[in-house]
Amino acid sequence: MAQVLVLVTMATKAKEAGFLLDQLSAAGVTAKVIDISLNTGGEVLDGAGKCIAMSQVALNATNEVNTALAHGTEVIVGIGGGTGAEIAMQIMRDLPVIFPKVLCTTLPFDPRFAVADNSIILVPTLADISGLNGILREALENTALITAGLCKKARKGELIDIAPSVAITALGATDAAIKPLISALRDQGRESTVFHSNGFGGAAFSCFARRGAFNAIIDLTPHELTRIHLAGDHVAMPDRFSAGGDLPRVVLPGAINFIGLGQKSLMQARYLERPHYEHSALFTHVKVTPDDMELVSRKLAEALNANSGPCAMIVPMGGFSHHDRPGGIIEDPTLRMVCAETLEAKLNGSIPVIRLDAHLFAPEVTEMISRTLAELSA
Repeated sequence: MAQVLVLVTMATKAKEAGFLLDQLSAAGVTAKVIDISLNTGGEVLDGAGKCIAMSQVALNATNEVNTALAHGTEVIVGIGGGTGAEIAMQIMRDLPVIFPKVLCTTLPFDPRFAVADNSIILVPTLADISGLNGILREALENTALITAGLCKKARKGELIDIAPSVAITALGATDAAIKPLISALRDQGRESTVFHSNGFGGAAFSCFARRGAFNAIIDLTPHELTRIHLAGDHVAMPDRFSAGGDLPRVVLPGAINFIGLGQKSLMQARYLERPHYEHSALFTHVKVTPDDMELVSRKLAEALNANSGPCAMIVPMGGFSHHDRPGGIIEDPTLRMVCAETLEAKLNGSIPVIRLDAHLFAPEVTEMISRTLAELSA
């Protein structure tokens, strides 16, 4: 079997596929093409019909890919614009999460929604895949060299070290709490894996939690509650707060005091009327209201109540994020009180709520997290 399978719509991208195959061959890699063309015979399909045809092509190709993987294929590569890339994505997302996958595409979409929980390497072509030219040749050559490097990897779809670690959720707004926590866990002989709780990293966290990659969870930044239930971009993550539900879990309300929105110039006026700040040129954080805080705290309690593993809630009453502290732009002790009181009222009796008169970043909070997790894990 070929080392590499190339997914491509040969009806429209044959020349580009040929160039990629030449580059792979020059790098010492054997490759085989799987044609993912719709083959409509010139018929222009309506929206529903096209989606059905794309799904059928993806299903047929997935069966062929799985057979090839069983016989030693090492890397999957896709080339595509809009339709071709979407079909290739469907096929790649059905493969093992860390199996080597490379997609060379014009990226006519926001890729975060498609790759949030899967390790697909994206190579942007910048120019359209519509005839060979200097820019496209460069992108295809890069794709071939990346693929050749992946073929040299001894492990395919396996982690370097499969020993379970402690999963931690974080954001820039809670980052000052992370390094001390990792250090404290290291002192206990425990490894940490940190996920970006930005509406997309949570999907990766859930994916690995389902696969047994962790032996405990510290959900320090359940910020994605605000994206799911209030506003902000996020990928579907129905098991964000239930994956790994049988594991020891320590939860804190990090960053649930703001909504993560986009560029300030594109925000709705109703959000600009609230206290807010520009986290960067692309992202703006807007303070939640008391009603918002009550809602997300209640949703968090409902999710944790449904889990079976030992759990504890720590509420740092001195602040939930870097701008929720004295002098901070969205400081609000009232919101913290709403959170604590809601959790105390809604969490079942087996989940203690530990209030600390300290900020999320304080050493005593780190110490309490570490000690509580050790107790839950005993």
